[in-house]
Amino acid sequence: MVIEEITGRIARDLEHLKQFTATPGNGCTRLPFTKEARQAVEYLKELMTESGLDVREDAAGNVIGVLKGEDSQLPCVMMGSHYDSVYNGGDYDGIAGVICAIEVARLLLEEGIRPKRDFVVVGFCDEEGTRFGTGYFGSGAILGHRDVDYMKKFRDKDGISIYEAMKEYGMDPERIKEAIWEDGKIGCFLEAHIEQGPVLDTEGTELGLVDCIVGIQRYMVTVHGRADHAGTTPMDMRMDPVDAAAKVISRIADWAREKADGTVATVGYVNTIPGGMNIVADTAEFTVDIRSRNNDNINDITNRIRKALERAVGEYGGSFDMENKLTITPVELSGEMLDIMEKECGERGYSCKRMLSGAGHDALEIGQVLPTVMLFVPSKDGRSHCPVEFTKYSDLAKAAVVMEKLAKEKVMK
Repeated sequence: MVIEEITGRIARDLEHLKQFTATPGNGCTRLPFTKEARQAVEYLKELMTESGLDVREDAAGNVIGVLKGEDSQLPCVMMGSHYDSVYNGGDYDGIAGVICAIEVARLLLEEGIRPKRDFVVVGFCDEEGTRFGTGYFGSGAILGHRDVDYMKKFRDKDGISIYEAMKEYGMDPERIKEAIWEDGKIGCFLEAHIEQGPVLDTEGTELGLVDCIVGIQRYMVTVHGRADHAGTTPMDMRMDPVDAAAKVISRIADWAREKADGTVATVGYVNTIPGGMNIVADTAEFTVDIRSRNNDNINDITNRIRKALERAVGEYGGSFDMENKLTITPVELSGEMLDIMEKECGERGYSCKRMLSGAGHDALEIGQVLPTVMLFVPSKDGRSHCPVEFTKYSDLAKAAVVMEKLAKEKVMK
């Protein structure tokens, strides 16, 4: 199969998937357990079936296709990514990796490969965590990291829990444990993904060999005060949660700058309640997302935020809650699998480099417990999570053929 034909198939599939968005003409909005998610899942099922895979949808909303091996009792080789998106995101984040995985399965079949073990393609549900403020739902579910209590705890902006959303979607959340893969059933995990950053595109490097994914901690901070009149309440008699929150927020970015190891910290959401221009707020809310290759850096910034909040609310007698939404430690990826891909890049004449991933991926969740590897493809101008996100289909085709080499070596062992 020549690279041009592979490029054409990937382009056809991704162009078709672009229509499954809640915001046509303004990027991809495909949140979990929505009409758009259902449309994407059904199309992925069609592609997997046409590609010769045995297809099913599991109890977590993951879509799974299996290329049967001689012995399905052997640990499988799993490859995939996610099919959901952020609000008004791009058309390649996550879903391009699912299409690359399907293409790898096609290539194995077209080569006449009869694998010794199963090759499993998966499209994961809700990696982004955009709707419910969490993340890695589908990949966490296959590892047994999601349960009914978890699904009832987290809710979207309309107050709908994951549990309720699944029921509305036509699924039974009480069966979530059926999504778990038994220990030893998955041998390794492979993920192709757009870089979502500027390094590869700026350098003109064709592929990125990811050797580490940063750890992540996410928090929802709620600062409590007292609502009062903005004109009649003296400054020294206020219980202003916005004042306290702002003092802390203004320091978070500088704390991250002090660190190394790819440390970043982001306050991505701020809200005041009741939110009137002439009202001292009763409550201030903000989120914090902290990432680093070094988990000690993340913990240190988290502790600084908590201590700064204690001091800030202590000045006026208020209080705060700091709810953990996500904690994942950094993961080092498989050197053995990176070596195989690096060798294949060299033989094909593709430029490549080993690099850090500053974004979390399903590979981050799975890499905590299983041998895992990632391959990055350039993002034009480094743009991602926005409508202008773009990756060349020819670059995705290069990723597919490199990962097919790796998959072939792993399924034949």
